[in-house]
Amino acid sequence: MTGVAVVGGGGQGGPGRAGAGQADARPPGNPLRRAFGQYATGVTVVTARGADGRRVAMTANSFTSVSLDPPLVLWCPGANAPSLPHFRSATHFAVHVLAADQHQLSSRFATPAEDKFADTPTTDGIAGTPLLEGVVARFQCRTVQFVDAGDHVVMIGEVEHYEAPGGEPLVFHSGRYHLATKHPDV
Repeated sequence: MTGVAVVGGGGQGGPGRAGAGQADARPPGNPLRRAFGQYATGVTVVTARGADGRRVAMTANSFTSVSLDPPLVLWCPGANAPSLPHFRSATHFAVHVLAADQHQLSSRFATPAEDKFADTPTTDGIAGTPLLEGVVARFQCRTVQFVDAGDHVVMIGEVEHYEAPGGEPLVFHSGRYHLATKHPDV
């Protein structure tokens, strides 16, 4: 059966692992990660100002709305992300839904750097949260809850202010950036 795998269990050290003396026939990379990557998402940059005043940001595609009343959103940074302690100490964060022409911002904020904001104009939002310009939507949120979940942390925020000027979004699918297009049949 193509595209089907059992997660966990299995003999010989689990599914997809070669037995003693056999070469590993799997393609490189994590097959579960590749399967998750078949779900197309938007691309966001999440920013905050830590309790020590440091501006932090990271690219995330694990963003979703949770509730309209109260207005809640969530995103999921990696539990080992270097900036996670700063996000945990921040009272607020902002989620920026990137436009199709902002793939360079996505790459910049996904890459470790001493100052990810260098040469990137920002304004200060609620609680000094750095705000990026030119995005298709932005949500300024008060941090309300953290939930440890495996190798990630679920961060839930209550939306205190939002803007949605619209535009063409940046899309991520199967490990690559894509452009959204209108379906010809709709």
